[in-house]
Amino acid sequence: MAWFTPFAGKVVLVTGASSGIGRATALAFAAAGAKVVLAARRREALEEIAATARQGGAETLVVATDVTRAPAVKACFGAALRHFGGVDIVVNNAGVLIPSMVTDLRTRDLEAMLRVNLFGALFVMQEAVRQMRRRGHGTIVNVASLAGRRGISPFGGYCATKFALIGITEALRTEIHGESIHISLVLPGVVETPMVSDAALDREFVDMWPSALNMPPSWVVWAIFAAARFQLVEISVPPGTATLEKLAALTPGVADSVVHWARAASGWLASALRDK
Repeated sequence: MAWFTPFAGKVVLVTGASSGIGRATALAFAAAGAKVVLAARRREALEEIAATARQGGAETLVVATDVTRAPAVKACFGAALRHFGGVDIVVNNAGVLIPSMVTDLRTRDLEAMLRVNLFGALFVMQEAVRQMRRRGHGTIVNVASLAGRRGISPFGGYCATKFALIGITEALRTEIHGESIHISLVLPGVVETPMVSDAALDREFVDMWPSALNMPPSWVVWAIFAAARFQLVEISVPPGTATLEKLAALTPGVADSVVHWARAASGWLASALRDK
């Protein structure tokens, strides 16, 4: 499509590129003519994705990276600099989800999510801004979640990490205001990914959310492309849902009742679909 043209020849670094949204995003940018840096912990999975991208003529670079370690993130950006001369677009996508009721939330599970969803995203943003300032331009797309605008169980810990990611992203926007670096937030709902499939092993999740309502990763990829192409500040998936969450925040008591009703309704639907 015509609005993919600006991505041709751009260097795009995708974290969490080994599966799910990251995998789909990396392949989509490769198809659009971008040079793609694939970053995640699982090198073998990254190599398979890179091979697929190269079949379409794309240039790729695989960098096995643990985003929870700042030196590893720095090394990843250094490799991109040496190989491609720098990075134009960063899709900050790596994330983990460990569902739990707040009353049962284990400290180690919350810490694991914070290390990836918040600290990992922070390390990537910091290194991206450093490199983009030297180049004089750049775009960062942070993949957060609708769960970062409204707390809902059994995702309390995950919501906390995504609330934090949204807050730190908004703060960074004020810091780089006036510079030629743009930062976007993409806020997806529940997406059909291995992360969500793993979460579906949790009984509470299965009872409240029918998998038939999961969105395909391609929906989020389109939002990421739109955010990068049109320099959007924030886009939710489906569009408009984050606005509804912001409106709900004006009447939190009513919103709590609506969420309770919605959980009961989705639980009934999930049960009905399982019984078919």
